[in-house]
Amino acid sequence: MTPPRIRVRPAVTAADADQILQLISKLAEFEDLTPPDEEACARFRRDGFERKPPRFHALLASIEGEEPCGYAIYFETYSTFLCRPTLYLEDLFVMPVKRNLGVGKAIMQRVVREAVDRGCGRMEWTCLDWNTNAQEFYKRMGADHLEQWYFYRLDQEAMAKFDDSDAMK
Repeated sequence: MTPPRIRVRPAVTAADADQILQLISKLAEFEDLTPPDEEACARFRRDGFERKPPRFHALLASIEGEEPCGYAIYFETYSTFLCRPTLYLEDLFVMPVKRNLGVGKAIMQRVVREAVDRGCGRMEWTCLDWNTNAQEFYKRMGADHLEQWYFYRLDQEAMAKFDDSDAMK
């Protein structure tokens, strides 16, 4: 049996944005999270598809002749110790019914190629602790799990409280 032909391409149009937003809703369902509301969707379209330069880049993946079944969102950060950019992969998602067909691998290969082409010193991303299938995928590709680093976050409410507080004085 011939493996399916997978196409991974840059997402640049308004129609691409809408397809990614549909896939983001599927990712939210998979992760048991609330999908973006209409206001968030408008920001997504503006930040990635109308703003110049865009705040992020996106890829769409499809199996030949079918609707997109996967996507990636990425952007650059900067490593002060390498003195090179780091490509940060925010999302990589493949519809569950299209997994194990090579779609995730094709997306990851394209993102890695982008990191190399940009002269990045490394590529980083996070993975939920319960998503063992993704963890095994990343191990198979040779990625290291950085156990010595803790991931922290301030949400908008915490940033507002911090900004208005005397906590750091």
